[in-house]
Amino acid sequence: MDGPSRIDSSDRGDDQADEGQRGFFGLLGPRIGKQRGDPAANLHTHEALLLLQNYEESGQGWFWSTDAKGRLTYITDSVARLMGRTAGQLLGTAFTDLFLPVDSHGERQRTLPFLLTKQSKFDDLPLRSAFEGDDRWWAISGRPQVDGGGKFTGYRGSGTDVTAQRRSAEDASRLALYDSLTGLANRFHISKKLDTTLATFAQQQRSCAIMLLDLDRFKQVNDTLGHPAGDALLKQVAERLLKIVGDKEMVSRLGGDEFQIILPDIEDRGKLGDMAGDIIASLSQPYSVEGSRCIIGASVGVAIAPFDGLSSDDLVRNADLALYAAKGNGRGRFSFYSSDLHTAAEDRRALEDDLRDALVRGEMALRYQPVVHSKSNMVRGVEALIRWAHPERGTISPAVFIPIAEEAGLIWDIGEWVLRTACKDAASWPGDMRVAVNVSPIQFANEALPKIVAKALAATGLAPDRLELEITESVFLGDTAETALMFKALKALGVRLALDDFGTGYSSLAYLQSAPFDKIKIDQSFVRDATIPGSRNGAIIAAIVALAEALEMETTAEGIESLDQLDLIRQLNVSHVQGYVYSKPVPLEDLIEHAEAGSWTIKPAGPARQRNDRFSLFRKVGAIHDNHRYAVVIRNLSTTGAFIEGILDVPVGTRFVIDFGEGQLVTATVRRSMKHQQGVEFEQTMVSDGNGGLCTRHRVSPYLIAAATQSTSALALPSFTTTSDWKAA
Repeated sequence: MDGPSRIDSSDRGDDQADEGQRGFFGLLGPRIGKQRGDPAANLHTHEALLLLQNYEESGQGWFWSTDAKGRLTYITDSVARLMGRTAGQLLGTAFTDLFLPVDSHGERQRTLPFLLTKQSKFDDLPLRSAFEGDDRWWAISGRPQVDGGGKFTGYRGSGTDVTAQRRSAEDASRLALYDSLTGLANRFHISKKLDTTLATFAQQQRSCAIMLLDLDRFKQVNDTLGHPAGDALLKQVAERLLKIVGDKEMVSRLGGDEFQIILPDIEDRGKLGDMAGDIIASLSQPYSVEGSRCIIGASVGVAIAPFDGLSSDDLVRNADLALYAAKGNGRGRFSFYSSDLHTAAEDRRALEDDLRDALVRGEMALRYQPVVHSKSNMVRGVEALIRWAHPERGTISPAVFIPIAEEAGLIWDIGEWVLRTACKDAASWPGDMRVAVNVSPIQFANEALPKIVAKALAATGLAPDRLELEITESVFLGDTAETALMFKALKALGVRLALDDFGTGYSSLAYLQSAPFDKIKIDQSFVRDATIPGSRNGAIIAAIVALAEALEMETTAEGIESLDQLDLIRQLNVSHVQGYVYSKPVPLEDLIEHAEAGSWTIKPAGPARQRNDRFSLFRKVGAIHDNHRYAVVIRNLSTTGAFIEGILDVPVGTRFVIDFGEGQLVTATVRRSMKHQQGVEFEQTMVSDGNGGLCTRHRVSPYLIAAATQSTSALALPSFTTTSDWKAA
């Protein structure tokens, strides 16, 4: 090993004469020999230098010194070589050039240049090597030196390699901040980040959204394929999330199958809804895990600061409430937080309690929607649809109570009742019309299903080929042998099988080739917007029809409501149609009446063209005009406008600001006016709230509302008379 080097021109000749000597002894030994004084003292110094030399050669530490300008005058040669240089090459180099600047690796400490400039002493300062290919960390210590006159002459110091300790600390920090399975931020890390972000953004009056995600049917993967497969699936979920979100630091795994995303400076609910939809669609695509094909889904809850909360606790709690609402409305959905979700959560719990006794109390009933041959308009069959006649709340949609039944473990009893009742009703009506019954994934996974179906057929005497079981694509979750055995057992009974909601994200040609389906039902999401210029939905429907024909399967298009949609479906050779363009679901009595008349033919009727979805409701809102607020009621709402009532004789062209509450304001212009009713057109379209409703794309910030409240002048006199004024008079 070469000895350490030092700039000292007066000693060059002596150094060369003793170049066989090494370390401090090689450098300073000749000087000891020249010194006069006590021989014992010289011996003591000689021993000390030998110890320093041994310390250097052991690799446990090294030494350095600089002149008054911070240039190296000495450095242990072995360390210089670790830095890719020799000691001689480094002499005269600024000591600070050996290390990366502090801010390049995120250290919060006084910098080396600052300490050297201040001529301060320092101990164990962590610094990273600046030389390419050398990623070592050094702990550097130094002491300023002065001459006899008190003049600063430079530094002397030492260093030790702390790379191993540093990496160990980083690993420990990573484990403390990141999920070991997915590499995403963990709950602790994302919580701290959200706290910091919200605190900073509150001062700057900026918005920040969060999303909470929960995987649907993940437990079935764990139960079916085992925990290692579940872990592999979670890694793929994390990868898909990162592709959509982009910033790894903003995506976290909270634990289990729960994830959280922070989205700074986004409050546009249109963009957030699109992102949530993209996440759901991406996570719902099939996965390949350990040779098995898995299908899961996702539900998303969204909350936005400052509208839905200022603190992280409030924001997360409200996002969780939105997630609960999304899951409660059928899963595979997203939901924005709104204050009425608190009431909705209580209502849902009350509904679950009522649902447990609904069958016993005779509150359930079936309605039958005709399935019509698209060319002849003749009814070929019906689909049995359950309705709940609640004694206090009236008719409750299955979209509301079926998810509750699934979570509460009630779906098996309800499903068995539907199957038995539908078979009994079908056996009673004349003719050979088929009846279709929906089978939930939970029912399909129960090995007792074939026995229940056989029992219902035997008890009612219904011919097996008149019963059609509608099964969604989600039953192919694990694509296991159990699924194939279930299909085989059901087909052995002679019943027909229909693949429901085809094209909603799980579609695969593989299971169409292997599963014995008789029909494909094209989901209404493809039918919707298919007639709009530029839409590709028509081409997708045509491809599905061609596939079904090749496999000798029938097709049914769901949700047909307008005549232009029906014309397109006929042109695309879809064999059957189901939707309001032919008939709403009807009670058994009406169905029997039509069946007894012989062949049942329905003439299609409906709007000529597809219209934006309209939501019939009774909602109290505010209509602001000339700084005066009127209380009005919305009767119909669409993305582009609304039908309101409550103000008398408003001229066409009048502009209002409609206040939906919670900062939701939209400018609207009166397009039609009839006494106390007005049809208004929105200046900016509303967007989906993810749960079948609508909301404004943007909201007015609470900061602006507070500022406006402080500066608002006195309200102006009203320009119009309201119905309440008229009634009072």
